[in-house]
Amino acid sequence: MDLWLGNRKRILVLNREDMISTADRNAWAMHFSRQGTKVVFSNGQLGMGTMKLSRLAKSLAAGVNVKRRAKGLLPRPVRAGIVGYPNVGKSSLINRLLKRRMCPAAPRPGVTRELKWVRFGKDLELLDSPGILPMRISDQAAAIKLAICDDIGERSYDVADVAAILVQMLAKLPTVGMKALQNRYKIDVDGQCGKMFIEKLALRLFNGDVHQAAFRVLSDFRKGKFGWVALERPR
Repeated sequence: MDLWLGNRKRILVLNREDMISTADRNAWAMHFSRQGTKVVFSNGQLGMGTMKLSRLAKSLAAGVNVKRRAKGLLPRPVRAGIVGYPNVGKSSLINRLLKRRMCPAAPRPGVTRELKWVRFGKDLELLDSPGILPMRISDQAAAIKLAICDDIGERSYDVADVAAILVQMLAKLPTVGMKALQNRYKIDVDGQCGKMFIEKLALRLFNGDVHQAAFRVLSDFRKGKFGWVALERPR
């Protein structure tokens, strides 16, 4: 993104703030504050953070037209692209900003399929765009976390493998741990072997269907059944 944007103004929006703990949020806020990065935490479904984002976007847009006037050019609506991974809530956020449903939105990747300009007041136009993924994600740990959070289409990964890794990650998290997994599914967690756990769950609840068992664990995590936790903290 830094290479693409160059010196253009940008705002970093961290949506779904309701899906992590306050401690996780504070850790990320401090991290970006140290970097001097403008960050807005938001909840696109409920509209939290949209007022701050609106003010910040309009103030940056005003600065662009100040430069145009200095060059003797007439002011015009400033255009801003909304760019991010699939299923991070870009369209929902735009709808909240506009206070009406202008862009289709649903809790799955791939709903937005085309570029669409929408007017935000007199001074700003927003571009809703499909989710963007790099051609290759060299960091496999990051790719797995994107899959766990449903930001990559299910066809792109093996559900059973990803769910097994999630089990191992949850077992290591102090706020979740092995006990929470045992209590929820009534299955012993053998050490931290996620694959064996998914196979046991498949036998117990899904007549041996490993895919269904894996999907249940991923779905439970995405719905906050283990509590709202971030899969990583800033280093």
